[in-house]
Amino acid sequence: MHCGKRNRVAFRFIDHGNSISVNTGLKESIAIPRVACKPVSGAAGARRRLLGQGEKQHFGYAETMQGGLPRTADILSPLRRTGEVATYDLPALVSRPKPQAAVIQKITACLAEERAFGHDFLFVPVFIGCGAILWFSLDAAPSLPLLVVLFLLAAGLAFATRYRSTLAATACSIVAMLLLGMLFAEFETRRAGTVVLDTPVTTTLSGTVIRREVDARGDWRYVVQLAATEAPTVSRPPGKVSLLARGGGEPAALGATIRGKARLSPPSGPALPGLNDFAFASYFKGIGATGFFYKPPQTVTAPDIDAKKDWLEWADMRLYGLRTAIAERIRNTIGGDAGAFAASIVTDERQAISAGTMEALRLSGLAHIVAISGLNMALASGIFFVGLRLAFSLFPAFAQRWPVKKMSAFAALLMTLAYYLISGFAVSAERAWLMTSVMLIAVLFDQPSLSLRNVALSALVILALSPSEIMGPSFQMSFAATIALVAAYAAWSRWRTDRERLFIGRKPAWMTVAGTAGAVIGGVVTTSLIGGLSTAIYSVEHFQRVTTYGLFANLAAMPLMSLVVMPFGLIAMLLMPFGLDAPFLKVMGYGMALVIEVAQEVASWGGSAATGRPHGWFIGIASVGFLLLTLLRTRLALFGVPPLLLAFGLSGAVAQRSLPDLLIHEEGKLVALLDEGRVYTTKTRPQGFIYEQWQRALLLPEKPLSPVLLKTGVPATTIALSAKSKLAPEDMKAVAREMVTTLRDAAPGVFTCRTGIWCAARAKSGEFIIVLEDGRFAGKACDIADIVIVSRRTSFTQCRSGALLLNRDILRRIGSVEINFAGSDQAGGVVGRMRAATAGTDRPWSDHRFYDWKSGRFDHDVPDAVTRLLTASL
Repeated sequence: MHCGKRNRVAFRFIDHGNSISVNTGLKESIAIPRVACKPVSGAAGARRRLLGQGEKQHFGYAETMQGGLPRTADILSPLRRTGEVATYDLPALVSRPKPQAAVIQKITACLAEERAFGHDFLFVPVFIGCGAILWFSLDAAPSLPLLVVLFLLAAGLAFATRYRSTLAATACSIVAMLLLGMLFAEFETRRAGTVVLDTPVTTTLSGTVIRREVDARGDWRYVVQLAATEAPTVSRPPGKVSLLARGGGEPAALGATIRGKARLSPPSGPALPGLNDFAFASYFKGIGATGFFYKPPQTVTAPDIDAKKDWLEWADMRLYGLRTAIAERIRNTIGGDAGAFAASIVTDERQAISAGTMEALRLSGLAHIVAISGLNMALASGIFFVGLRLAFSLFPAFAQRWPVKKMSAFAALLMTLAYYLISGFAVSAERAWLMTSVMLIAVLFDQPSLSLRNVALSALVILALSPSEIMGPSFQMSFAATIALVAAYAAWSRWRTDRERLFIGRKPAWMTVAGTAGAVIGGVVTTSLIGGLSTAIYSVEHFQRVTTYGLFANLAAMPLMSLVVMPFGLIAMLLMPFGLDAPFLKVMGYGMALVIEVAQEVASWGGSAATGRPHGWFIGIASVGFLLLTLLRTRLALFGVPPLLLAFGLSGAVAQRSLPDLLIHEEGKLVALLDEGRVYTTKTRPQGFIYEQWQRALLLPEKPLSPVLLKTGVPATTIALSAKSKLAPEDMKAVAREMVTTLRDAAPGVFTCRTGIWCAARAKSGEFIIVLEDGRFAGKACDIADIVIVSRRTSFTQCRSGALLLNRDILRRIGSVEINFAGSDQAGGVVGRMRAATAGTDRPWSDHRFYDWKSGRFDHDVPDAVTRLLTASL
């Protein structure tokens, strides 16, 4: 019976054998008298722990009532019977608390419930991941011995205080997990040890082909294990390089030694402060340079895979050969973009998909299908698991005698391993394989497969092996979608259980049919909606855009992927060794073609919405809110809402903030002036890879305004012919006069250029900017302009006139730059605010920026004038 007004209170039972006491947090211990109030309902999941001789501690929750207390037998009977703690109608043990005490009491109860259901474990990978992020984000790596000592100290304190002070033990555990994440990051960085090329170079190289992939134009991209370079010899050569070979022809085989003249460049740094550093990902992939062959490389020696002494290397070559053969068979059987798309979801070879199709997939929000991600791996393993169980059910005697569910799970586990082995060991495939394997292993041990605990275990394994993945959008978006979907499924399951209690008898037929149809349609809609919303945070952070119609694209494409593409693709792969795969690949290709049509149609509606570069704290604050909202089961999850609102509010404030006035790419060749929504650049056709990043981050126009090109004056050929000799004094003076005239007479904001030599512009606020591609004019430019950018090395690093000089070496060390002009009312120079993408960083993936190949040493020196501006802008 109910005994009065209900108040929720956390309680702890201590069973002493002859007596039982309860600790509510309101008083130390309260005896439970034998009264007539009955228990209301049972609640599973409470834990018991052996405290000592005969003492057992039980954690649970009570709905307290004004009235009487339950009988001791009513409390002990469910504990002794099932090990569960029941929900009871208990009286208010004290007078109604003050509002502050009531809030604390409710928070305490919710925290106890989170612990009782094991949700504290879900935050273990969160804190370890935060430690890894902290280590990767520091400008310099902390001392490894110091990290080890601090970790051991924090772990020891957590262990020592586990029974004395819950608060102290929790705090020490959090510190230990943060330090453990930093140690994981340190060990992975040392394990990678990639040498990154320091400066662009044209050289003749030779090496072994260890990877190859064809693109949509029929050109081949090779990953080459570099053996030697000559003419010139690279003093600090990378171990592996990624090279594009144009011109078609017979491709080099895996394991072959090739030779050819190539242009090598280091991986691109951030195009602006706060944007993606491609050198970071290349470092952990082991790729030290990218580039292209000037003509198809020659095969020096044919591959001899069986001659490899290292069995791991032999197995790697064999697997990549099998992967290439499977991809080629799929592309040749299906053909076109549909065939390339089908090959990508089986082998992760994506280069063969045309640029137009990839752009349509991105704009429609379907790009996640292309990679071997958790979706594809889960569909493949789920279809295989269910199909095998159905096959076993055809033999009732066998199915009743043997654990066919576990047998199917084990077979699906082997299938996912095979899927991973032919995927090229991509990062997304590795993560998907680990997550799927953990869930299938849970089935083998009679545990729920779809749970946040399994997601946390998968994250722990990945963070221990490859903590650098947490810095990339693939890891963040994949786990965000998975966590949100599993949390939503758990909440829906609880709601469904409560609803089913309303129908004790048999449901009407119409209700069963309607419920099934509604569950299918609602499941697809809800899954797409939750997946899109959960990944929006990381799409804004990494790509500065969100898909506007992704929900509709996923609603149309997911049934095709689940019912046509993946089932027939799986059957085709199983039959491929017997040569019976072609009919099933054709059906798979038909489904892929429909998915492409959906992507193109949805992309034509308007594609994605640009959001601009978010606030620096956006992703951190938003992630805190998202994790609280999804990892907690009680009302404490609502504490995640304010951080989410704050994060998007900060981003809105950043979007309204004034844009920089001047953008300078790290190579010094592309410079842009921004003025009232217009962009003036130094290039008629700026490099799309760079400008597209500027456009998304700062919400710039799609096409910048081109510079004015001079056709009279000092002939460019005269200057070019004397590039390696001293320029005639009259030509030097003529060029200087030309620059002065340009700055005086040209329209404000527009660059005027002498192609291949210099560009000059006068900002509307009066600042003079000169951009040089010939360092011999740096001295004259310093006497004329306020800001001088030189894409070549100069004999001096500071202008005697006080102008700001940014030459090639300075830009290499500090990265791309954005500048706000000071304005006429400020003293101390024309630069009011200056930010650089990599200034002050000294990490292994940025070491190449400081290496001087002429002297053979690392040089971190930055001119004092530049350092002062950067420091003042912090």
